[in-house]
Amino acid sequence: MHLPPAEWYASLPSFLASATALLTDDAGRILLVKPNYRPHWNLPGGVLHGDEPPHACCTREVREELGVDIVTGGLLVVDWVPPTADRKAWFGFVFDGGVLPPGQSIELQADELDGYEFVPADEATTRLTTNTANRLRAALQAKAAGTTRYLFNGREVHTPPAPHQASL
Repeated sequence: MHLPPAEWYASLPSFLASATALLTDDAGRILLVKPNYRPHWNLPGGVLHGDEPPHACCTREVREELGVDIVTGGLLVVDWVPPTADRKAWFGFVFDGGVLPPGQSIELQADELDGYEFVPADEATTRLTTNTANRLRAALQAKAAGTTRYLFNGREVHTPPAPHQASL
């Protein structure tokens, strides 16, 4: 039995997704934000709207949270986090947000954030949840290597190379 397209699409699973930015200062310190609704720090960013591509969400969220317009760079990390009893499965995207120039004005979104700070990478990971810390480490490695990293629940997935196909 074939369903009409609208019914078939409605029957498929749905997921949540967020997009964050890896932003640094000229000394290489990581910009973290402190949400007022949870105990840990985070990378700037947020949840995608239903019709919004991840890179656009990243740009919008940084503008909303920090009052900073960035050009969202390359995708550094995709992390798939399985569902829990409280929420659906989650895709976490991390994009290269670049280097903020010295003296860049930051205006916090006061209804969501209590503060921000530029911190060294090793200190940044101690302020984040385990998954977000793992995303940050992977994002830093991806940026240095000029690649993208795929994580499953905060752990890097190493896929074997495709088998070599003999020439005909």
